Amino acid sequence: MSGGKYSLRPVKVPRVKTRHRRICTALPVPQSLPILKKLAKFEPRSMQGQPPIVWHKARGFQVEDAWGNRWIDWSSGVLVTNVGHGHPRVCRAIREAVSLPLLATYVFPHRTRADLAAKLIELAPKGIDKAFILSAGAEAVECAIKLARTWGIAHGGRKKHVIVSFENAFHGRTLGAQLAGGMPKLKTWIVRTDAGFVQVPFPDGYKNEDTRFELFEESLAAQGVKPAAVAGVISETYQGVGPDFMPAEYAQQLRRWCDRHGAVLIMDEVQAGFGRTGKMFCFEHYGIVPDLICCGKGVSSSLPVSGVLGRSDIMDQYAPGSMTSTHSGNPVCCAAALANLEVLVEERLVENAASLDIPLRTGLTAIQREHPDVVGCVQSLGLVAGLQIVHPGTKKPNADLALRINELCFRKGLLMFAPVGVAGECIKIAPPLCITREALEEGISVLAEAVAESLR
Repeated sequence: MSGGKYSLRPVKVPRVKTRHRRICTALPVPQSLPILKKLAKFEPRSMQGQPPIVWHKARGFQVEDAWGNRWIDWSSGVLVTNVGHGHPRVCRAIREAVSLPLLATYVFPHRTRADLAAKLIELAPKGIDKAFILSAGAEAVECAIKLARTWGIAHGGRKKHVIVSFENAFHGRTLGAQLAGGMPKLKTWIVRTDAGFVQVPFPDGYKNEDTRFELFEESLAAQGVKPAAVAGVISETYQGVGPDFMPAEYAQQLRRWCDRHGAVLIMDEVQAGFGRTGKMFCFEHYGIVPDLICCGKGVSSSLPVSGVLGRSDIMDQYAPGSMTSTHSGNPVCCAAALANLEVLVEERLVENAASLDIPLRTGLTAIQREHPDVVGCVQSLGLVAGLQIVHPGTKKPNADLALRINELCFRKGLLMFAPVGVAGECIKIAPPLCITREALEEGISVLAEAVAESLR
């Protein structure tokens, strides 16, 4: 590791051989360097920045390279593989779809799209009755913003167009999604940021200790935004930089505020949904039902699928042919997603995530108690968690130490994506929901070793 980057100099590391991990080469693997260099040559550098492992195959909660190394995966491929990597039923559904063959249909009907839309609505709460199937999470967010603005203008005139989002939010990397997002460092290329998007503080209780709902209203007033001008409010159900959660009472007050002022409440569940937090949708922990739900990632555990779920009166605003996407409901992707959702329910993986909530939280809290000066905060729910790594005795993010811990875990056979957070200080934990308690606790032990070793 050097200058905030993973080292590409092969290092001889201690051999590891357990039931779930195996490290038998130098890391990064010397033979993998030509592949890494080819990617660096032909791709934009934005595609770099992850631990230097060249993935070869992955099953369940384990990832392997082609040289005999095996990691416990705490990334889920950035919260995608909720039912695990390469689940046999998902793979079989993809093979069957390809063998027909039926690879692309535009918006011409096909049975699997109908079945998937129906399944999504079956899993959603009462009042959510339409599903628009897309490809990427950012695409779903863009669609939800468009629907909310269209609804606002139709019911309140052109002045009712403001979209309220939260500071430190991440909603994707397209233009509208980044305007809605709340991290200024991701907006340096945007010439104008006054296009009807405003941010208010997120009530996480750590970065922002003021969790009063009144702060939401005060922040709008301070920016000259009247409630009547708000078309919609969008929030990640938990903020990915933490994960950071809002208090249930705050969420309930926000729901009532949107009802009172005719604003559409959008919950971005792209990384929080489909069992990740021990419930099918994370907003269920808050006791609310949003008007629109943005879905993605874990909906398929594999191929690119996303969607917007919502109330029919909001979803049906556009005439036939005027709200579509070329790959809406791609048949192969739909087959993967349908199989994934069936596995999620039948194998009780949501319940497994809920059952591992306390073991994960307990293990991470023990690490914080051991190193209170550098582990500033632990957030955990179901099978998503994060450690905020800070400079001793402060809340100041320590991105260098977070990366050091992350790299040590990689060398010990525990794989996570690169640290996230406002300043790269968050060690994010998100294993597939099929992980066993034994493997989870092994991973916690590895993380504890890495934190201790990083401080020597």
